[in-house]
Amino acid sequence: MPPSSPIPACSEAPESNTADLPVRIAALYRFAPFNDCDGYRASLQAVCGAHGVRGILLVAPEGINGTIAGSDDAIEAVLGHIRTLPGCSTLEVKYARAAALPFLRMKVRIKREIVSMDAPGLDPAREGGILVEPEAWNTLISEPGTILIDTRNDYEVAIGSFAGAIDPHTQRFRDFPDWFRANRERLLSTPDTKIAMFCTGGIRCEKATAFLRAEGVGNVFHLHGGILNYFEKVPASESLWQGECFVFDQRVAVTHDLKPGTHTVCHACRAPLSHEDQKSPLYRPGESCPHCHAARTNEQRARYAERERQVQLARSRGATHLGQVGSDKDDID
Repeated sequence: MPPSSPIPACSEAPESNTADLPVRIAALYRFAPFNDCDGYRASLQAVCGAHGVRGILLVAPEGINGTIAGSDDAIEAVLGHIRTLPGCSTLEVKYARAAALPFLRMKVRIKREIVSMDAPGLDPAREGGILVEPEAWNTLISEPGTILIDTRNDYEVAIGSFAGAIDPHTQRFRDFPDWFRANRERLLSTPDTKIAMFCTGGIRCEKATAFLRAEGVGNVFHLHGGILNYFEKVPASESLWQGECFVFDQRVAVTHDLKPGTHTVCHACRAPLSHEDQKSPLYRPGESCPHCHAARTNEQRARYAERERQVQLARSRGATHLGQVGSDKDDID
């Protein structure tokens, strides 16, 4: 299944983390008690508009999640405003830089959840598991008896994960509760079993720990800042990661040094494609790939092909076409 995200994929990859590129991209989230989503939405839309910031922010009773882009001063102004919201003083933010704004507009949306799990009643802000810093992660997951679970989706796990991690083979994050309940007895061999979970940037594994605690599981841990924070803090020579890490932008995947990996993406279904996938006769850029060809009709493929043609025409004129921006769905890390 293709990745599904409320964060539009950047029309240009974050090209560098050096300060010489004019646009700062900030990916952020925070689980916090939001009791006035309408008011927060209005204030966020106003402050982003006043500073020329573009991107998308999701607000829900459980907090905020999103990606925004703009000048350094503009991003600081918006982040400063977000940090005044309830529970957001310690907002999680990841930065990258680009030569131009990667988003066409600014959207602030109200959702039921900032990351969709369909598990009512969770309070990740107060009931999440134990945070583990990247520098201590190797020790935890190497302990005998620790159960390591990758909370990402199958297309992400397929291109890389921590050695020994369990792959739930979920197509969407909201499939995770059913998977855990079906496998609980197998996973929890003893009452004191430690379960360690991780995801790309921390949001899914943090929410997954709240779910397990609501299910009565006590020893639950999650990787602070996710895989990307691990890549930043742990030397490659000490890494227990294998493969590449899928990311929700045009880099598609990154290596441990946070450089673009070897995968590209199918612009029809958004699935990551290896070199072997790209050699398949079912792969036609912008139209289909081995993962989605059988699930699409001829009419759909024709529509994708026309969209790709329009994107390429816009690019040749130095413009950005809406088709270059990813979907606005609801599973993101």
